[in-house]
Amino acid sequence: MKKRRDNIPGEVAKVYRDYAPKLRGKLSALRSLILKTATKTEGVGPLEEALKWGQASFLTVKSGSGSTIRIDRMKNSDEKYALYFHCQTGLVPAFRELYPEKFEFSGNRAIVLDVNKKPDEKALAHCIALALTYHARKAGKK
Repeated sequence: MKKRRDNIPGEVAKVYRDYAPKLRGKLSALRSLILKTATKTEGVGPLEEALKWGQASFLTVKSGSGSTIRIDRMKNSDEKYALYFHCQTGLVPAFRELYPEKFEFSGNRAIVLDVNKKPDEKALAHCIALALTYHARKAGKK
């Protein structure tokens, strides 16, 4: 997979280019937060970026520590975007319990954000870290 100078794989970069400018900026900032959180979270290691279901995805392939995080606009909207998580992990219900007033949620699958509002980065980074360490934490409980 060919990477560009900013280390975004070419196929993923194309997806970003196709977004409306405001949404592209928000998703790029979210990408940066995910990558930054991964480097600051013990045991996560480097992330692999790829496309899954046509969405920019972040995988803990090397460490196997976490569950995949995908980011994309909400279907048919340039005003809402989301972080998507595997619906059977229980991550989104946990996030809903931790941050009921901070975020909007979509079922057991996503944290929904608004392009016209600044998200709470500290709370968002905490949710990202929990996703990136999901398998490691689950294995530690056995």
